[in-house]
Amino acid sequence: MITPAAPPPRSVYSPDGVKLATYEFGDPTDPTIVAVHGFASSALLNWHATGWTRDLTRAGYHVIAIDQRGHGASDKPHDPAAYTMELLVADVLQVLDAYLLDEVSYAGYSLGARVGWQSAREHPDRITRALLGGIPDGDPLKRFQVEDARAHIESGTDLTDRLTGAYLTMARSVPGNDLEALVALVEGLRDGPQPQADNAPAQPVLFATGSEDAILAASRTLAEATPNGAFFEIPGRNHFNAPTSRAFRDAGVAFFNAGR
Repeated sequence: MITPAAPPPRSVYSPDGVKLATYEFGDPTDPTIVAVHGFASSALLNWHATGWTRDLTRAGYHVIAIDQRGHGASDKPHDPAAYTMELLVADVLQVLDAYLLDEVSYAGYSLGARVGWQSAREHPDRITRALLGGIPDGDPLKRFQVEDARAHIESGTDLTDRLTGAYLTMARSVPGNDLEALVALVEGLRDGPQPQADNAPAQPVLFATGSEDAILAASRTLAEATPNGAFFEIPGRNHFNAPTSRAFRDAGVAFFNAGR
């Protein structure tokens, strides 16, 4: 299937003045799904190039996809203080208000799923159900070596930590990524609220994680601890290629349809 061209971004300004790029797909009179991407990705890369916006709009949904701060066409501050979970959740609410949306469903992957977990917990009156892909309990970037990453970016020193190197390699592969902003994001989110079994949102939540993803067991455990949680194992996918799975998209559409 051919994926239609993406619309130009529309800017929404966060409460602290950060410009957020947003993309609108489908008929605004249809039920809305807000889609939030993962770390070092973007709205178009995570949700449009993979066929999600096409399949969701064909299923009768209006989609607002957000470039999170530090990503895509949004502003990319270098100050870690600009990347607290409180601010990332506030960005989502600011976009809802800018588009005059009272209630929405939520689709998030990886970092976007962590933001969705917290947004759903804090704003059950605005987010009615959530699809959370690639989300473990706790902080998946806890092992990321911030100072080593900064030294590598500034002077090219070798990275000894494999996880830190893998994330920087992934980030470099996406045109337009600002590595300093992404490292600031990792630092800014440290010690913030994390998904745990004892702080689950009450709304219906579909968890989805690739069968080849190292966080599979942790994601399944989180789903089991969520009052209205369900779990879908994405066949044959790892953390980085799961969003391209047709099975994942089909499961997501079915989950959103169940709420109509």
